[in-house]
Amino acid sequence: MASTLAISLGQHSAAGRKPVNQDFYGAIVPEGPALQMKGVALAIADGISSSPVSHLAAQTAVRSFLEDYYCTSDGWTVATSAGRVVAAANAWLYGQGRAARLADPEGGAERGFVTTFSALVLHGRMAHLFHVGDSRIQRLEGGRLDCLTQDHHTEGPAGPALSRALGMARDVRIDHAAFPVAEGDVFLLTTDGVHDHLPASAIALAIEEAGDLDAAARAIVSAALKAGSADNLTIQILRVDALPEPAEALREDAADDPEAALLLPLPRAVPEPGEIFEGWHILGVLHASARSHVFEAEDTETGERAALKVAARDKAEDQAHLRAMAMEEWVARRLAHPHLLKAVAAPRPRRLAHTTMALVEGITLDDWMRDNRNPDLADIRPIVAQIASGLQEMHRRGMVHCDLKPANVMIDETGHVTVIDFGSTRIAGVEGAAPVSSRADIPGALQYTAPEILLGDPITPKADVFALGTLAYQLLTGRLPYGAAMARTRTRREQRRIAYDSASGEDSPVPLWADAALKRAVHPDPDRRYDEVAELVADLATPNRALGWDRRPSFAERDPVRFWQAISAVLAVLVLVLLASGASNG
Repeated sequence: MASTLAISLGQHSAAGRKPVNQDFYGAIVPEGPALQMKGVALAIADGISSSPVSHLAAQTAVRSFLEDYYCTSDGWTVATSAGRVVAAANAWLYGQGRAARLADPEGGAERGFVTTFSALVLHGRMAHLFHVGDSRIQRLEGGRLDCLTQDHHTEGPAGPALSRALGMARDVRIDHAAFPVAEGDVFLLTTDGVHDHLPASAIALAIEEAGDLDAAARAIVSAALKAGSADNLTIQILRVDALPEPAEALREDAADDPEAALLLPLPRAVPEPGEIFEGWHILGVLHASARSHVFEAEDTETGERAALKVAARDKAEDQAHLRAMAMEEWVARRLAHPHLLKAVAAPRPRRLAHTTMALVEGITLDDWMRDNRNPDLADIRPIVAQIASGLQEMHRRGMVHCDLKPANVMIDETGHVTVIDFGSTRIAGVEGAAPVSSRADIPGALQYTAPEILLGDPITPKADVFALGTLAYQLLTGRLPYGAAMARTRTRREQRRIAYDSASGEDSPVPLWADAALKRAVHPDPDRRYDEVAELVADLATPNRALGWDRRPSFAERDPVRFWQAISAVLAVLVLVLLASGASNG
C-alpha cells in the first residue's frame, strides 16, 4: 500500500448545442506537504442560463475555491477551510449581482452572478463534499451511481427552479458531508447537461470500456449529446488509486483533527531507559508525573534526538488528556518559528500512542524567577518580546495558545526563549475555539486565564494578551495583578469590582508608563485590552502617552482609602449638623 494519496483523473466540458459554455470546472492535485495537509480538490459549477454573465460566476466560484482553499491556515479543518472560501465567493458574487441591479433597476436583474457549485476534497483516507444547486457528486459502485448530493430545486411556474445557489442571496447554506474512501472508489462530478440525460449503466460502461478516464469523460459527454441534451455538459471522473496507510495517515495528520491519534493504543508499560521503543532508544527520563512521562530518546536509524512523551497508564481512559497530548504535536507540526516548540517528524508509522518533540535546553520561567528575584524592566523586556513573537505567529495561523504560564516557557543560558505545551491550543473557526461550557473545560491555569473565558465568552487572541500581560507583571513584581481574586469570579459585575494592583510604587522600580501598559494588557474587559501581543511589547519599550500615565491622578485614584475616609468624615459632620439643626428647631 502506498504511503501517500494517489488518484487518476479525467475531465471534459462542452458547450453542446448552446453558443456559450456557462459551465466551469477545475482540479488541483498537489505534491509534498500540500497533499498531506490539504489533499486533492475538484470543483464544478454551472452558471444559470438566464444570465449572460453567469459563466463568469461559474469561473469565479471554481477558481477562487481551488486557489484560496490551499491558502487557508493549516490549523483549520477541511470543513472550516472550504466553508470560509465558499462563503467568501458567495459574498463576492452576490455583491456583483446587487451592484448590477442598483446600476440598472430594470435590466440588472437579468445579469445575476448566480451559479451552482459542487466540490470534492480527498484528504487522507476521507472524502469531503461541498454542494449547493443541482450539479451532482456521485459514486460509482457495482455498475450503479449512488448520488451523494441533493438537488436544490423548488417548483416554479415553468417547472423546477433553483432554490439555492451561489450568488443568489447574501448568505448561503452549503451542504457538507464527510465519509471514508477505499482504493478503487470512483467519483463523478457532473452538471445537469450530463446526468439528466444518461442512465448510470451507460456511464459505468463508458468508464469501463475507455482506455483512460479522459477518454471516458469525452465519451460520456458525446453520449449525453446524442441522447438529446440541449444544455452545457461537464464531467469530472476521479478514481482513488492508493491511500495512505492508517498509521501513516495518523503520522502525517491526514485526519482532520487530533481525535484520530486517539485510535492508537497506549504502550502496555511505560518505557525504561535503555529500552528500544518504536524505533527510539530511550536514553533517560526528562520528566515524570501522574499524567505523563517524557524521555530523552535517540532514533536508532538516524541518530536524531527528541523528547518522547507517553501518557501514564492511569490516563488510558482520560480522553481529554490523551486529546491534549495529540493536539500538542498536531499544532507543533504546523508551526515553524524560533520561539515555538517544534515537532520531530515520525520517521516510521506509529503503532503505539506517543509524541516526539524537539529537545529544548534550559529552565522554565518558574525556575528563572526563583533565580532572579528582582529583575528590572530591561531584564524582562527581551523575554516578553520573544514570547510575543511566538504567540504572534500562532495568531497569524488562527491559533490561540490558551495556557501561557511560567511553566510553559523555557529559557536557555543565552536568553533564548521557547514557548512549549500546545495541548490547550484553540483553533479559530473550529469547535475548539468555541466558548467553554463549564469551568472544568477551561483550558490552562486559571490565574492566567482571561476573565471573559471564565464567563464562557469565545476564545480570541486577546486571551493570550491577558496571559502575557500577567506573566510580564509577575516577572517584574513576583505577584499577580489581581492575586487569586479574578480566577474566582463568575460574573462581570464581580470582575468590575476587582481593582488592579499597580506594579509601580515607592518601593517598585517599575515606571508609571510600563505599569500603564501592563494594566491595559490585563484589563478585565477585552474591548479595553490590546488587540495583539505586539502592542504590549511596543509599549513596554517606549512610553505611550496615549495610555494617560503622565496625567496626574485624582486624589481618589492616588489614595482611595484616604479618599473614602474623607468622604465618610464629611458625611458624618453633615449628619451631626442636621441632627443639631433638628434638635434646635424642636
